[in-house]
Amino acid sequence: MERTNSTQLTEFILTGIPYPPRLRTFLFLFFFVIYILTQMGNLLIFLTVCIDPQLHARPMYIFLGVLSIIDMGISSIIVPRLILNFTAEIKPIPFGECVAQLYFYHFLGSTQCFLYTLMAYDRYLAICRPLHYPVLMTLKICSLMVTGAWVAGSIHGAIQATITFHLPYCGPNQVHYFFCDIPAVLRLACADTTINELVTFVDIGVVVTSCFSLILLSYLHIIRAILNIHTADGRRRAFSTCGAHVTVVTIYYVPCAFIYLRPEANSPLDGAAALFPTVITPFLNPLIYTLRNQEVKLALKRMVGDRRGMNKN
Repeated sequence: MERTNSTQLTEFILTGIPYPPRLRTFLFLFFFVIYILTQMGNLLIFLTVCIDPQLHARPMYIFLGVLSIIDMGISSIIVPRLILNFTAEIKPIPFGECVAQLYFYHFLGSTQCFLYTLMAYDRYLAICRPLHYPVLMTLKICSLMVTGAWVAGSIHGAIQATITFHLPYCGPNQVHYFFCDIPAVLRLACADTTINELVTFVDIGVVVTSCFSLILLSYLHIIRAILNIHTADGRRRAFSTCGAHVTVVTIYYVPCAFIYLRPEANSPLDGAAALFPTVITPFLNPLIYTLRNQEVKLALKRMVGDRRGMNKN
């Protein structure tokens, strides 16, 4: 419904996630610790991939290093503002910062979707077509794929930010969410948002469903190939290699589909679901990929051993 007030808003107020006031200090410290651990864990993964010569020459770990950068970015875009909601003082977010937050979240989020698809394709080639893998997944091809994911993600983010903020916003200015995301912001527009909602649904729907379908197809082929492996140890290693990726994809895509791919994206559960791709997944990725990946654990041990050797000398 159109509103007649023509005064353009200059700032928004993020109401955050509902919580009992007595838990304010606990939640502030909880999310603060989660943010610090997320940054440290992903930075450790990124440095390990960069430093260890056995990792940074392999496409699988180049993808993992890029994933760590994306997770640090998403966490830095969302979590500091979320933490501010657990302080006593109301801190509005300027209009321009709200635009930037929405753009970079969808830029990095869609890039992450594309990257998960590339990681699934990499595992498909490694397990189902091992003899062709060195030719089909060279470092050059890997770099081109990563560049394409970044470019496609930036285009997606620009589309979403442009169509959302070309609308007039004249009040009220309370965003009932913990960050500037499309469904929550569109509810404040002073114009009809039907076209925006349709474009958002189609655009995000195409990204999410196409990426998820390709990942699912890759893993169907992978599972079939693993079942044909005759040795139990070979099957175990193959499942271990892919298990981490399947876990991360599941906890990322299911909440995203719940938030964006429903006709009426206005549920009290949206905020809780949004914590998964914005807070929980970036925090869990380093744990999942280190605890379930022997090569990363060995690389970390080598790095720690080299550091101890340097200190002794």
